[in-house]
Amino acid sequence: MKAVIQRVLNANVSVNGQIIGQIRKNHPGLFILLGVHHNDTIQDCIFLAKKIVDFRVFADDNQKMNKSILDVKGEILVVSQFTLYASWRQGRRPGFTNAAKPELGKLIYEQFIDQLKKNAITVATGQFGADMQITLTNDGPVTFVLDTLED
Repeated sequence: MKAVIQRVLNANVSVNGQIIGQIRKNHPGLFILLGVHHNDTIQDCIFLAKKIVDFRVFADDNQKMNKSILDVKGEILVVSQFTLYASWRQGRRPGFTNAAKPELGKLIYEQFIDQLKKNAITVATGQFGADMQITLTNDGPVTFVLDTLED
């Protein structure tokens, strides 16, 4: 699994002009684009969700990144993003053979969300497979890419 995580002041996702998920304005949050690899398992969901909820990317009183989303009682917005596993080195059009097929991608995406919710965090989502529009205000900017396939 690959997650692009952005610390945000607010974020929302819309489908057909309707907001379907959001992090409230001026509320600490993490916006996550989640890509699922064709070899990903439920164990990857558990590992990545735990890593993210404990990941210290919010400032403490000394302006050091020492607080997690749990510590700041923040919110999370997760949007599926199969293009994170695009192959781009050859040709001019990306290939997507490394991305999970929709059935597996949706299953892993939903399991990941369930794992996050087990931590009593407010978790909003996009709509799997839909054409979505994202609006956000990145805070910092602070952005990380976590990949369960990397050592």
